[in-house]
Amino acid sequence: MTTTPRTVYRDARGEFAVRPVHPASDAAVVQSWVTHPKASFWMMADASVEDVITEHRRIAADPHHDAFLGYVNGTPAFLMERYDPAHVELVGAYDAEPGDIGMHFLVAPTDRPRHGFTRSVISAVLTAIFADDSVRRVVVEPDVRNTAVHRLNEAVGFVPLRETTLPEKTALLSVCTREAFRTATTLRKVP
Repeated sequence: MTTTPRTVYRDARGEFAVRPVHPASDAAVVQSWVTHPKASFWMMADASVEDVITEHRRIAADPHHDAFLGYVNGTPAFLMERYDPAHVELVGAYDAEPGDIGMHFLVAPTDRPRHGFTRSVISAVLTAIFADDSVRRVVVEPDVRNTAVHRLNEAVGFVPLRETTLPEKTALLSVCTREAFRTATTLRKVP
């Protein structure tokens, strides 16, 4: 199992790196993030550490779903998931196209917000996903009430397609192409 985070992005805030989630050893930190009131749209407000272990073991066993712990300058700072929308999350609600990858991300809650930090995180997440040449589009399905993430998504190149009803929410299905991401952001490639 990979323990060393792999650098995926750099900007003025520093170095962004990811590594696969280790269900047991990462559960306490992830649980503290997903149960925080600022993570309400993650829908795990009542999750125990054992619930987080169970969920991440399920993800690790699924060939169509991955979870990564993200670091900024060596400190855990975000959670990233990628999934195949033809097999996970959007099955029956969306006709996946070849090269589509679904994405979720969560920034670690903080009492002292840092202006622009979440945009740096989503830029790092998209850079990591688009590093795979087979990915044509990233698909997201945030809750329609999460207007802050809708604005953030649009800032990095996502285009809303439509609302769709999922078992746990009404979502705003949106996509971002590699070209739209490049146009919307200034990428700083990792050497």
